[in-house]
Amino acid sequence: MGLLRWRKFVNGVMLTLTGLCTVLTVSTLFLILGYLVWNGASSLDWDFFTKLPLPSGQSGGGMANAIVGSGQILLLAMAIGIPIGVLSGIYLSEFGGSFLPSVIRYVADLLNGVPSIVIGIFAWGVVVVPMKRFSAISGGFALSLMLIPIALRTTEQFLREVPNSLREGALALGASKPRAVATVILPAATTGILTGVILGVARIAGETAPLLFTALNNQYWAKTWREPIASLPVMIYTHAISPYDDWHRQAWAAGLVLLALVLVANIAARLILARGASAQRG
Repeated sequence: MGLLRWRKFVNGVMLTLTGLCTVLTVSTLFLILGYLVWNGASSLDWDFFTKLPLPSGQSGGGMANAIVGSGQILLLAMAIGIPIGVLSGIYLSEFGGSFLPSVIRYVADLLNGVPSIVIGIFAWGVVVVPMKRFSAISGGFALSLMLIPIALRTTEQFLREVPNSLREGALALGASKPRAVATVILPAATTGILTGVILGVARIAGETAPLLFTALNNQYWAKTWREPIASLPVMIYTHAISPYDDWHRQAWAAGLVLLALVLVANIAARLILARGASAQRG
């Protein structure tokens, strides 16, 4: 009886601790979201999404160029990072041997842990210096370096979770290994891979340090990909450190928009993963 009571006591303590940690985590998220809403919701209007920033000291204006610029940079980062990461993950899971895949995994994990400011300095030296200008191209390249290891490890992980019976069945029917991967194995893991990629894009969407070294900023519309371009993270930084109250409010509003986009991406990833899981059970 004494042992049973002790187990019930420990069980109750651990349930209480896990519940408190859960409440603390959720409360932190809602605290951040509430603080952003309290400080930035008043600056969210149609002008914020459609107009350019006004000169310092003038009230009003918006961040339309930064919203579009962030979309351009992320689009370029996805165009570079997703194919490289997914193809590398397929190689590690289906075609790699023993030594080379372990080296690639180590390098990918190391790259995933490199501080973003170091990624920015590297992209500055590799792209900005040879081009002799800041640009959306260099910003997209910097963010793609952060997306590649995420897409790589996500692809490898979900491909390894595909049952071997599918591989054996495809090969038994006479399909070559590349054809089996393309038509059977990869489609079976598409839901998980897509979820991981969405979460990876949401993660790099808020990076500021790499863009300070590469895309810099622009108070106007960027006409080409080869010139400095505005982005939400950099605009938040420049407005937050300014001495103008109106810019501070717009920085809060931009932070709210950025957080909302990240939340939407996370919710979409969860829905895709849940729908894929229910489809597999069906």
